[in-house]
Amino acid sequence: MKRVVVLSLLLVVVLSFSACKSEIKTDSKKEIKVEVKKSSAAFSLENAKNEINFIAYKTSEKIPVGGQFKKVNIISGGEGNTIKEAINNTEFSIPISSLFTKNSSRDYKIKKFFFGIMDNTKLLSGKLIIENDSVGYANIKMNGITEKVPFEFRIEANTFFLNGKMNVTKWNAVEALNSLNLVCKELHRGADGVSKTWSEVALNIVSTF
Repeated sequence: MKRVVVLSLLLVVVLSFSACKSEIKTDSKKEIKVEVKKSSAAFSLENAKNEINFIAYKTSEKIPVGGQFKKVNIISGGEGNTIKEAINNTEFSIPISSLFTKNSSRDYKIKKFFFGIMDNTKLLSGKLIIENDSVGYANIKMNGITEKVPFEFRIEANTFFLNGKMNVTKWNAVEALNSLNLVCKELHRGADGVSKTWSEVALNIVSTF
């Protein structure tokens, strides 16, 4: 009789333990369930292939030095039923750490001796404004200062092309520019013996939807 009672108690304990395990698994599944927000817009910058290219210049002969930022974050907007709608009013940020010029030594110098001299410039940020069918402007924040950068654009098929120019002196970046020129003094010296780093930077952005 005692043996039957003991076996019955063991059975109850096992069933209770199994029930607890089942409840834990169910609760665990509920916790890791994540809803994915899907965009219904025809064009989305978040899903587009975005190329942020720039050209800086060195020496008196104004030799171009190209580079790009490998990452851009869409903060607000960036969606629309047309490409123009998707571009207009888009707010974005670009990590300085994503700078790439195909030369690791140059990348290091630009990050440390140019952007590293500025205030709060781990990120470049801005907002794109479309004015009509061919021009617009970007409000770019750098070195704690926001300035307007006019640009021209065109749309071909599902690709948006933007071209603009900025002069970094507008962002109080003379000290940063001099710092970069000092560390690159010999590399930026031209045939005339003058070492020069230009304040002008050309921008080229391509977004393929």
